[in-house]
Amino acid sequence: MARHRNIRNRSYSDDYDYEDVYGHSVEDDVCLSPSEAAQFLYDRSRNQHAISQFLKSDDILEESEHDDDVDNTRPNFERRESMDLRGLNLSEDDETKLMSCLDELRNVLGDTLSDSILVHEVLKHKFDYSKALDGILNNNKQENANFKPEKPKVVIDSAPIPILEKAPIISTISVDKPILIASKPEAVKGFKINDDTSPNSRPQTPRDQSPAVERISSRNDNFDELRFTSKVKENKVDPHTKFSNERGSDKEYLYIVVIGHVDAGKSTLMGHLLCELGEVSKRTLHKYEQESKKIGKQSFMYAWVLDETGEERVRGITMDIGRAQFETKTKKVIILDAPGHADFIPNMITGAGQADVALLVVDATRGEFESGFDLGGQTREHALLVRSLGVNQLAVAVNKLDTTNWSQERFNEIVKKLKVFLKQAGFKDSDVTFVPCSGLTGENLVKPPSEPELLEWYKGPNLLEVIDKFNVPERPVSKPLRMSINDVFKGTGSGFCVAGRIENGILNKGDKILVCPSKETAEVRNLAINELSTNIAFAGDQVSVTLSGVEMQNVSVGYVLSDPVNIVPVTSHFEARLVVFNVKVPITKGYPVLLHHQSLVESAHISKLKALLNKSTGELLKKKPRCLGNNSVAVVDIKVCRPICIERYKDVKELGRVMLRVSGVTIAAGLVTDIYVD
Repeated sequence: MARHRNIRNRSYSDDYDYEDVYGHSVEDDVCLSPSEAAQFLYDRSRNQHAISQFLKSDDILEESEHDDDVDNTRPNFERRESMDLRGLNLSEDDETKLMSCLDELRNVLGDTLSDSILVHEVLKHKFDYSKALDGILNNNKQENANFKPEKPKVVIDSAPIPILEKAPIISTISVDKPILIASKPEAVKGFKINDDTSPNSRPQTPRDQSPAVERISSRNDNFDELRFTSKVKENKVDPHTKFSNERGSDKEYLYIVVIGHVDAGKSTLMGHLLCELGEVSKRTLHKYEQESKKIGKQSFMYAWVLDETGEERVRGITMDIGRAQFETKTKKVIILDAPGHADFIPNMITGAGQADVALLVVDATRGEFESGFDLGGQTREHALLVRSLGVNQLAVAVNKLDTTNWSQERFNEIVKKLKVFLKQAGFKDSDVTFVPCSGLTGENLVKPPSEPELLEWYKGPNLLEVIDKFNVPERPVSKPLRMSINDVFKGTGSGFCVAGRIENGILNKGDKILVCPSKETAEVRNLAINELSTNIAFAGDQVSVTLSGVEMQNVSVGYVLSDPVNIVPVTSHFEARLVVFNVKVPITKGYPVLLHHQSLVESAHISKLKALLNKSTGELLKKKPRCLGNNSVAVVDIKVCRPICIERYKDVKELGRVMLRVSGVTIAAGLVTDIYVD
C-alpha cells in the first residue's frame, strides 16, 4: 500500500496541480508480481481437474438452464418467439389455426412440453384441439408408466468407477423423464469432486439419488395428472350444459322487432306499453308531455320514450333502431323499434336481422291501412323483409281501432287482407296472431279490454299476453362462434367497442377471436349485455364487446367476429337462390344491385343466371334464362365488389340470407347455396 497515493488524507486546494496525473498509467500504481499473475494464465501442462476449483455450483446451474438438454425449462414466450413456422409450408389460415390450438394447449398444459411436440400433435390431428390434447396426455401417461431409471457405468481400463451423480433438477412443470446428469472424470458440473475413488466414497449431494427420484417423480406425476384432469374437464363442458347452467334459472331473452308503415303508431304503441308496465317513471312521462305540448305534438309524448334524438322528435318519425326492455311472466323482451319511412329501410333490415319475432303494426283508420298495404307501402315490404330474414312468428297489432269505434267489421276486413298476403309471404296461419288495440288510449295493451264496443265481439288476449306466448328459438350455442357487427364506437375505458348479435356459439371474456374479413387477431377485454357487464354470452344475445389487439380503423360495420379455428368463409363470389319481388325492369346478367347482408351494404351485380325454378315445387323450368321477371324464383351467381363474410344457408342460417335492393326498393331476397373460393 506504500506505493499508492494517500488520497483520503490529502488536502486539496485551488492551487493543486493536476498535470502530474494527466497521462499517468495505471500500471505505475498497480502492478502484479509474476507469481500473482500466473494464476490468471492458462497452462496446458497443469492438471485440468484444477479448473473445477474456480467454479461454483451456482455458476454451473445457471449454465445448465441455458443448455440444450434442458431447453424445456425456458419460458414459453422465449420459445414462441424463436419458433419458425416457415418450414412447415402452411397457409395463412392454417398458421392461424395452429397458433390458436397452441394457445389453447398452453392454457391447459402450461410450459410442460416443447413447441415441437405440440405442433406435431396439432398437425397430426388436423388442428383438432381436443384430439391433440388427448394424444399428448396419453403419450405422457404411457412414458411415465414405462420409465425405470437406471444408473449407467463408465468403465476405464476395465476398472469400474463409481458414477458421481448430481441431484436431479426436476421442475414442477415437467412430465418427462427426470434429468440425470452423470459426471465424467474430465469435467464434472455442479460439485467439487474428491480424488478418492474408494468404494465407500459418495457424491456430495443432500440425499441419495434413487429415493429422491422416485419420491419427487411420483409427487409431480400426481400433481400434473390432477391439474390436467381438472382443466380438460373444464374445457370439455358441453355448450348446452353450460348454457343451461348460466341461463337455466333466468327468464329467456326474446328480441322483437316492431315494423309497419310510417305513421302507423309503432313508437306510440310501444312507448305506452312501457309506461303501463312501469318501465318509464311518471316524472319522465310528465316531462315528455310538457315538452310535446310546446311544439304542438302532445300525441307524440309516448313515442318520445323510444324516439330519443332531437331530429326524430322534431320530424315526428323514427329514423334509427330504438331499444327498450321489459319483462313478461316468462320472458325478458328487448324491443327493436324499426323506422317505417322508406328512406330508412336499411336501418329496418339491420333491426330485423337481430330479431327473433316481429310485431307488425297497421293503422286501422280508413284510407291509412290501404295506403300502407297497397303497392309501394311499407306494410307489404316490411312483412316480406322480416320473413326473408328468418322471422317466422308474427303478431299483428291492429292499431288506432278506436278511430272506427272498435268496429268488428273493420277489424275483420283488415285481417282478411293480411292473412292472404302473409300466407303468400311464407307465414303459417298458426304463427300469426291479430290483436285489436290503441296505442294512444292504451286499450288492450297490458290489461284486458274495457271498452264496451270491443268487449261485445273480442274475447282474445291482450298484446302483452300475445308477446309472452311467443316461442324463443333454439340457440345454436354448440356451433363455431359467429358474431355480426352492426356498430363500432369508442368505449369509456381502454380499447374500443363493437356491438352486434352473436349468431352462433359462445363468447367468453378473454377469448381470442378473428376479425373477418381482414382476419386480424383480437382479444375480448369485456362483455356487456343490455349495458350490464358479464363474463359469457351465448348465441342470440345482443352484446357490446370491448376489443384489444386490433386498431379501431380496421373494423367496420358488417364485419364478423369469428372462431379462430373454424373461420367464417370470406369471398366475393357466391351462388344464391333468389325470390324476385316486383321489379320495373327485368333482372338480366350484369344487373347492378345493392347487397344487404345483416348490417352490411355492399355494391354487387348478377354475374350469371343459372336456372329458373318453379315457385311452388322448386323444379327446374329452364336453364340459363335470359331474364328474371316479377315473382320468379331462380338460381344466380352474385359477385360483390370486395370480399365479405358469408355462410351457406344450410351451415349458418343467420349468415346465409341476402337482400337485393335497387333505387330504394327491395327487388329480391335469397339464400346462399354455394360459396366460391376467390
